[in-house]
Amino acid sequence: MMPRERLRIAVQKSGRLSDPCFDLLDRCGLRFRRSRDGLFCFGDGEPVDLLLVRDDDIPGLIGQGVCDLGIVGRNVLAEFGGGALRSLRDLGFGCCRLAIAVPQERAYTGPASLAGLRIATSYPNLLKGWLERQGVAAEVVTLAGSVEIAPRLGTADAICDLVQSGATLIANQLREVDCVLGSEAVLVAADPLPADGRRDAIELLLRRVDGVTRVRGSRLLLLQAARDCVDAIVAALPGAPRPTVLQMDGEPGQVMLQALCPDELGWRQLEAIQRAGARELFVLPVERALA
Repeated sequence: MMPRERLRIAVQKSGRLSDPCFDLLDRCGLRFRRSRDGLFCFGDGEPVDLLLVRDDDIPGLIGQGVCDLGIVGRNVLAEFGGGALRSLRDLGFGCCRLAIAVPQERAYTGPASLAGLRIATSYPNLLKGWLERQGVAAEVVTLAGSVEIAPRLGTADAICDLVQSGATLIANQLREVDCVLGSEAVLVAADPLPADGRRDAIELLLRRVDGVTRVRGSRLLLLQAARDCVDAIVAALPGAPRPTVLQMDGEPGQVMLQALCPDELGWRQLEAIQRAGARELFVLPVERALA
């Protein structure tokens, strides 16, 4: 295979990770032009390109050297990674769990209740590993999709599938009874990382991803107050670090405070800060940060 100087990332073409993935890359300052066939995105400004594929194919593409990095769910990495890939960063979106679910009427008192049952799943390796660790002998029925309807069709007694809200289970008269794996989107790569110019692009991407994910959901609070109110205001801040206090020119007793709050500030919190002596409060979104 000819050496490449440009970094290539495999991402899900469509599905639950697709939009959050593109949003993350956009916040990282990466811009792309999509090819006519919709399968390739050429990077503008940075030597980073995207390959748009099925999520299950991403570990294999990285393992074959077609792509350098990929964004997948931890469940896909664990099922299809084969131990040859490593996670570089947890990305904080696409959170779900690979769970065991049974029909509403079936009793369940623990993993032993699954002994001898047929369990349908799209993740046979993860399910088999979990059953072995639990010491349970059950039949694993591998399905490519529509796992949740298997009990109603009579092809399985239980399922092992991804669960986010649980609404799909309820719609199919199933209930979640056990968790096999917690999952979220992760940035993955082969080990070792490329030693050529692509290494610089990877380090650039990791710095930017850290700058975005570190402050995701944070808010920058700006306010004015009398200096003797600072302690009361700090006590009212929701889990924020000690704020920066700036002296206001020409007003010795007045200061301006700025604080990075880790969570969204609601009206009640802002009103409590105001009662502590703050005025002229401004709440600003934070998109990225560099240490």
